[in-house]
Amino acid sequence: MRNISDIIEQYLKGILHESPEGTVEIQRNDLADQFSCVPSQINYVISTRFTLEKGYLVESKRGGGGYIRIRRIELPGPTSLHTHLHKTIGNEMGQTAAEGLIYQLEEARFLNRREAALMRAAISREVLMLKLPERDQLRARIMKAMLISLLG
Repeated sequence: MRNISDIIEQYLKGILHESPEGTVEIQRNDLADQFSCVPSQINYVISTRFTLEKGYLVESKRGGGGYIRIRRIELPGPTSLHTHLHKTIGNEMGQTAAEGLIYQLEEARFLNRREAALMRAAISREVLMLKLPERDQLRARIMKAMLISLLG
């Protein structure tokens, strides 16, 4: 059974998918009422599942008439994807950023679920048992090598 956070995430992604602009604007309290949850649950879902690393830009305005706007950031086309990835990864990459990029590539269907799972396993800090910054440098090199192989 899915939990309320999963249901809210899927609802928002569905609205984003149907939006021609790739943007959704919501009222936090209205959404909380719709899902019979507290407004902080909506904040939790947005702050953990709609992050910049995962390909989303979130803007909010508090107070009367306030809103939360979520916009999907599209990956560049296949021709410039290699350049984008090289700039995004750089010489070092933390685990959170790496997992966010893998998530974004999976969502955009550049990677399938199995490839994404293998990549997450290979770049985890439990596998790369080195001290920083060597761990982040190795993770960046592994990410580049895997993505060049998979997307080349």
